Amino acid sequence: MAHAKNHDYHILTPSIWPLIGALSGFVMLFGAVLWMHGITAWMFWGGLVGVLYTMFAWWSEVVVESHVGDHTPVVRIGLRYGFILFIMSEVMFFFAWFWSFFKHRIYPMQDYIGSEYTAPAIHAVDPFHLPLINTLVLLLSGCAVTWAHHALVHEGDRKALVQGLAIGIVLGIAFTALQAFEYAELLLHEDWTFGGDQFYSNFFMATGFHGFHVVIGTIFLTVCLIRALRGDFTPEKHVGFEAAAWYWHFVDVVWLFLFVAVYIWGQAPLY
Repeated sequence: MAHAKNHDYHILTPSIWPLIGALSGFVMLFGAVLWMHGITAWMFWGGLVGVLYTMFAWWSEVVVESHVGDHTPVVRIGLRYGFILFIMSEVMFFFAWFWSFFKHRIYPMQDYIGSEYTAPAIHAVDPFHLPLINTLVLLLSGCAVTWAHHALVHEGDRKALVQGLAIGIVLGIAFTALQAFEYAELLLHEDWTFGGDQFYSNFFMATGFHGFHVVIGTIFLTVCLIRALRGDFTPEKHVGFEAAAWYWHFVDVVWLFLFVAVYIWGQAPLY
């Protein structure tokens, strides 16, 4: 039951989750190093379980706080600002990969055989085949999430909210499946190998990390769908869903830049 507040702020009670999350993250990363050296993998998986459980338990407490009235308008503004800063950090993350890609695309590393210049080998992927289909799938998913947001905020239509989220999630899963198929085609059937190829290093890091963000965003939307089915979110209070929608649109925009820069411009001959 919500309780009355005589101020606009939320005074947090002491919580164990920051400490548990930090320790779990350290164990996970240290375990990853051990796993890469072929020593053991159990420490990585144990740390990952700790991180996931911390996320679940901590965010569950945040949801409870919203139900009992701790999320005043001022607190909701702070939550929005915090998530905007998080998205800005994600923008900088992808900016690094775009910077690396543009550098190696415009000024490729030159391989010399004797005195003859050999251009780096690039196996072109037809951007207007599977990548274009994936682009349309992701954009349609963004449209479905926008529809769900409009239905909640402007119409109070919970049925359309659930339908829009469900469609967005299904299309997000379809995008991931199509990208996995594309990777399988590149890795198993195309005539190229790893090693020293800056184009493919940037290609897989940029598109792979984007695919990872799609998976995270799909989980984010799924949590919102579960909450919507439980009766959460109102036209006035829906910060969790709003954050998920912002994150999903960020994923859409990054993919558009990847599609244009990496798939279309990046694989066209420069000279």
